[in-house]
Amino acid sequence: MDAGQTVYIASQLILGAAASFLAILLWPKTRDASWMLIIIGVIITYIETVYSILKVFGIGIDDSLHIGSVPVIPFILPTLRMMLFISAFVVMLYRQSRQK
Repeated sequence: MDAGQTVYIASQLILGAAASFLAILLWPKTRDASWMLIIIGVIITYIETVYSILKVFGIGIDDSLHIGSVPVIPFILPTLRMMLFISAFVVMLYRQSRQK
């Protein structure tokens, strides 16, 4: 592994950990559905980052579970993340449209 890849992996882990830590700190302070969905999405993003880094090192869960020819975990993590963010934005838009 070269220095560029090491810097990339370290930055992804450090920044993802900081974002997840701050999201977890914010979690008990908010009861807003849209913020809760964004917080869960950030945590899923960090799980996705850790999973992909473990795959680079050859450590981790075997991708033996497939839907057709697509491995389940690499398919579900990004999909779930985007669905959570979309849901959060829909909740925000719905709330904004009701206030007018």
